[in-house]
Amino acid sequence: MCFHSQQSKDAQTLEKRFKAKFVDAAQYQPSIYNGFAFPFTPVITSLHFEEIQLFSWGLMPSWAKNIDFRKNTLNAKVETIAEKPSFKNIQNQRCLVLLDAFFEWQWLDSLGKNKQKYCIELPDASPFALAGLWSTWSNPLTDTLWNTYTILTTDANEQMSQIHNSKKRMPMILTPEEESIWLQNGKISVERNIELKATPV
Repeated sequence: MCFHSQQSKDAQTLEKRFKAKFVDAAQYQPSIYNGFAFPFTPVITSLHFEEIQLFSWGLMPSWAKNIDFRKNTLNAKVETIAEKPSFKNIQNQRCLVLLDAFFEWQWLDSLGKNKQKYCIELPDASPFALAGLWSTWSNPLTDTLWNTYTILTTDANEQMSQIHNSKKRMPMILTPEEESIWLQNGKISVERNIELKATPV
């Protein structure tokens, strides 16, 4: 699964790459993200193709009562989103999650006691997008609206199955051509054969 990611590019680089403008560039800071800290990271939603916004990682369905729910929705299996209560009603609320790397751990023994961390990126280290779903949640304690998202995952390709060799999953990395198709609710293959660079860290 994908729980740690990176966006090291500045706002201007992301705006140029994705042909969209930051809503509030002053609030954006390039960073390495730990999903379990529920950070606000750059996304582009199906409602606003022309905007880069900051949404919190860890999807909160509109019906969720407890904020702790989001620890269960950092990722969603693309094969089962139509079945899961958290996602089935928001399948058309799509987003691009903007990264330039993510991190996975390779098990070096059968129990996972020894692991090797890898940084996964495109060969040229350029920004890319993951397929995601988003939701707006009303916090009953503060009466404020939170925009949140989840990252979709799929079966690992041959390269990633050697690295993420415990669960053999990988995020749904989109090609530039697939980004607009995804946002417009088009169909794309769940198989991911994108060339990646994996560096031990």
